[in-house]
Amino acid sequence: MDGYIPPFDLTEEMLGLTSDIMELLGQMNSVRDLDKLPRLRRVNRIKSIHSSLAIENNTLSLEQVTDVINGKKVLAPKDDILAVKNAYEVYESLPALDPYSVSDLLRAHAVMMKDLIGNAGSFRTFSVGVINEKGAVIHVAPTHSMVVPLIGQLFDWLSRSKTHILIKSCIFHYEFEFIHPFLDGNGRMGRLWQTALLAKWKPLFDWIPIESQIREHREEYYRAISLSTSEGKSNRFILYMLGVIKAALEGIVSDTREHFDHIDRRVSALMSVIEVYPLSARELMEKLGLRSRNGFRQNYLIPALEAGLIGMTRPDKPTSKNQRYFKV
Repeated sequence: MDGYIPPFDLTEEMLGLTSDIMELLGQMNSVRDLDKLPRLRRVNRIKSIHSSLAIENNTLSLEQVTDVINGKKVLAPKDDILAVKNAYEVYESLPALDPYSVSDLLRAHAVMMKDLIGNAGSFRTFSVGVINEKGAVIHVAPTHSMVVPLIGQLFDWLSRSKTHILIKSCIFHYEFEFIHPFLDGNGRMGRLWQTALLAKWKPLFDWIPIESQIREHREEYYRAISLSTSEGKSNRFILYMLGVIKAALEGIVSDTREHFDHIDRRVSALMSVIEVYPLSARELMEKLGLRSRNGFRQNYLIPALEAGLIGMTRPDKPTSKNQRYFKV
C-alpha cells in the first residue's frame, strides 16, 4: 500500500478481542434493535456525554448533565454547562457526520468548542501537550506546523486502509491524540470521532456509551497513550480500546436484555387482565392498579401493540377517547 501507514502490529490478542466484539454485536442483533428502545438510547447518549466531559474535568454530575439536556436550570460553572450543550448538539448530529472528512472534523470541533475557545473549528497555531488527570505532562505534541500534513496523512490512510474498522478506529484515536491537532478539545473529539467511525460501520454504536468505560478506567487510558508513544506504535492503545469496546457492549447487551425482560413481564401482566371483550385504557389501568396514564402507555400498552398482541377497536383514530383494546 502506498502512502503513510501508522506503526502498529496486528496481534492474536487484537484478533481475539475483535472476534469477541463481533460475537457481542451478533447477540445485540438477536436481543432486539435499539431503535425500539428510545429511552435506553437517550440514557446511553447522556452517559457518553457526561463521561467524555468528566474525563476533561467537567464538574457536572450525571443528573446535572441530564437536566441541562432537558432544558432545566442548573447551578454550575457557565463553561461546564455550555460544554454539555455543545457536546449534545454534536452527538445528536453523529448520523450526518462523515468520519472520513477533515472538513466534517473541523465543523464538529466548531460546535463542540463553540464559545469555549476563540479558534473553535480551526487547527492549533501553538505548541501543546497531553496532560493526565494528575496534571502531569505525558506527551508533547508535534509542532503546530506539522498538524495539517499529519492530519492529512492520517485521514488519507483512514480512507485507504483495509484494516478492520474496530482496529482501525483505535489506531485513528491514538494517532489523533498523538497529533493533538486542536488547542483544546482533543480528548473529547478523539473519543467522538472513534464513535463516529464505528457508527458509520454499525449505526448501533451511536448509542453505545464507550466513553463511560474509558472514564471508569481513565488512568489506563492515559497509560495506554503514554506506553504507545514510548514504544513508537499504537499496540497498547489498540488493546486497551478493544477491551473498552468489548466491556461497553457487554453492558449494553445485559441492559437491553434486562429492559426487555422488564417490558415482557409488564406486557404479560397486561395480557392477563384483558378480557374477551374490549376494554378502555382506564379500565385496564384499574385492573392493573396503575395511576400514571403515561407510564401505562409507555410500559404496557405501546409494547403490547408493537408486539401485535393486542388490537384497537378504532385503529384509524389511536388517541380517540372511545378507544378500546382487545386480544388479537
